[in-house]
Amino acid sequence: MNTSVFETYESEVRSYCRHFPTVFTKAKGANFYDEDGNKYIDFFCGAGAVNYGHNNPEIKKKLIEYLESDGVMHALDMYTVPKREFIETFEEKVLKPRGLDYKIQFPGPTGTNANEAALKLARKVKGRRNIFAFMGAFHGMTLGSLSLTTDKASRRGAGVPLDYVTFIPAPYMFPELDTIKYMQRLLDDDHSGVEKPAAIFLETIQAEGGIRVFDAEWLRAVRKFCDDNDILMVVDDVQVGCCRSGTFFSFERAGIQPDIVTMSKSIGGYGLPLALTLIRPEIDAWKPGEHNGTFRGNQLAFVAAKAGLEYMIENDIPAQVEKKSAIIKNFIETEILPLDSRLELRGLGMIWGIEFEGIPVKGLADKVIEGCFERGLIIEGAGRKNSVVKLMPPLVIGEDDLVKGMEIIRDSVKANLEAI
Repeated sequence: MNTSVFETYESEVRSYCRHFPTVFTKAKGANFYDEDGNKYIDFFCGAGAVNYGHNNPEIKKKLIEYLESDGVMHALDMYTVPKREFIETFEEKVLKPRGLDYKIQFPGPTGTNANEAALKLARKVKGRRNIFAFMGAFHGMTLGSLSLTTDKASRRGAGVPLDYVTFIPAPYMFPELDTIKYMQRLLDDDHSGVEKPAAIFLETIQAEGGIRVFDAEWLRAVRKFCDDNDILMVVDDVQVGCCRSGTFFSFERAGIQPDIVTMSKSIGGYGLPLALTLIRPEIDAWKPGEHNGTFRGNQLAFVAAKAGLEYMIENDIPAQVEKKSAIIKNFIETEILPLDSRLELRGLGMIWGIEFEGIPVKGLADKVIEGCFERGLIIEGAGRKNSVVKLMPPLVIGEDDLVKGMEIIRDSVKANLEAI
């Protein structure tokens, strides 16, 4: 297998390929195939970008039809049929049934673009510079989003100060600390040294932070805190939206409406680049062209996104997630956690993490991930010191592949524990 061209000419910044050292040729459903004919089960899911599976046939059919029609492929933010049909579908099938009222902004086509737009708009609307974010957060790698992100390695790459963000301890970090009262004290104490923020940015499930699920009651308390203090609440649903948590939006379980919601990854339907910044109409304070980009509104992605929403509804993906979530939780609790009492399980819907931090062996989770790959499973790590093995298969994965993938994890965990 020839990988020399990548190693010779591609930048050292490459990352995932170092963990999965093979050349892939094909992907279908929940499986990858490489040049040597090996088959892999996918528990990585394009970092959450292909919830409906690789090369979903129903979505692919719509894409091929559009390509063969010579439909518009690039239009900046001009009016097009794919954009109109996506907006109509999103409004009628997603927002209205949930009682949500948002204007839709199409920023650049990635999650960090959506967060940059949200960040700029929050500061513009409130006329304040500071932002509150939570320790353990990951919001993107461009400078604004990176200023909200906490891991040292990512922040070091900025090369400049990342200012005007106050990091609040996440609620799981200090169970004895009431984070809502803590934030209120920062605002009320004239010696806190902290500026009142324009917005609070949060993920309801910190994925890269180690699969940390924020309690619904706490999310409601944050919503009230924002209302009481004239602060915008921004929910980053880039990775855990599109039914990953069990409902289309991850915040639905709390019964709240954020002021701004950011989405990307699986909103593109087929792994195509698309991002949304959803804005309450009364704070849509942009002037024409004030935030733009050449590839805002990917026409082919609009086609795939509409088809993806239709597929999600017609196939009742939330019900599939509920069923498979129970399978995942039961298997790990009965087959993997008993291997060592220091293992910990966290998760919701179809995003779960097995925590290895309690076992004092450096890089143990990484070794488990390597062992999974050797056995035919693609899976990644997360959390502090990358100590969490992160399960995030396509939502449409068959139950046989789902169980087989977890058996591979079990076998790799067992082998690595025995080697200690």
